[in-house]
Amino acid sequence: MIRTRRAVRAGQYLALTGYLLFLALPFLWLVSLAFKPARELATLRPTWFPADPTLDNFRTAFEEQPLLRAAGNSLLAAGGAALICVLIATPMAYVLARRRSRLTTAATGWVVVSQAFPFALVIIPLFLVLRNLRLVDSLGGLVLVYVVWALPFALWMLMGHVRTVPRELEEAAAVDGAGRIRTLFSVVAPLLAPGIAATALFAFVIAWNEFFFALVLLKSPERQTLPVVLTHFIGAEGVADLGPLAAAAFLATLPSLVVFALIQRRITGGVAAGAVRG
Repeated sequence: MIRTRRAVRAGQYLALTGYLLFLALPFLWLVSLAFKPARELATLRPTWFPADPTLDNFRTAFEEQPLLRAAGNSLLAAGGAALICVLIATPMAYVLARRRSRLTTAATGWVVVSQAFPFALVIIPLFLVLRNLRLVDSLGGLVLVYVVWALPFALWMLMGHVRTVPRELEEAAAVDGAGRIRTLFSVVAPLLAPGIAATALFAFVIAWNEFFFALVLLKSPERQTLPVVLTHFIGAEGVADLGPLAAAAFLATLPSLVVFALIQRRITGGVAAGAVRG
C-alpha cells in the first residue's frame, strides 16, 4: 500500500513537472530569441542560450512600432473592462447566488451556455450594435465588448464566493435594519475582497491578451492595442522580423506575469474557494 501511494505521488509530481515544462519552454524560447543577434537568429543550428546577448532587438522594436502607445491603449481597455465588469458582476452574482427561482436558474444556465459561443458567432451582432452607437473604432466600444465577453465568467466565479459568506451575517444585518444594498456593500463585499480581486485580475488578463475583437473593431493606428501592433512585425508575404517580434512579445507578456507573481497566493485562494463552493 505504501509503495503504491509513493508510486502514485511520484507519478503526480512527474506529470506536474512535465506540465510546467510544457508551459515554460515556449516562454523561455521567446526570451532566448529576444536577446539573440541577427546572425544567431539566421543560423541553421539554433541554440537555447544566445552566445552574444544583445538589446538591439528591443531598440529596433521600439523604433519600428509605437509599442508604448499600444501598451497604453491596452492598459486603458483592459483596466476599464476589469473595473466595470467587477462593478456589474458583484451585485448580480449576489442576487443569483442568494435568490433561488426559475429566473435565476435560467440566468445561471445562460451564463454557462454563453461561454461556449465562438468569437466569429458574436462579432457581427456586436459590430452592428457598436456601429449604431457610433462606438466602432473607439476604445470605449472595445471596453464595452470586453465587459460583455468577460461578464459571464466573472458572474460564475463570484457566485461561488458569495455562497461562502454565511447567511447569518446578512440576517444579523437585517435585524439591525440594514437593507439589501447596504448589506451587500457593508457586509458581503468586504468578505468578497479576495474573490473580487481575483475576478478583476482574470478579466484584466483576458482583455490584455485579446486580439480578435481589437483587430476587427479598431482601424485607426493610434487606437490599436498591443496584440494587434505585434502583427505589424510580420510582412505582407508572411515573413516575420523575428528578433524585434520576439522582443516586443516578451515585453507584452511582462505585465501579466508581474501581476500574477505579486498576488499569486490571493488569486489561488480566491479561485479555489469559488470553485469548491460554486
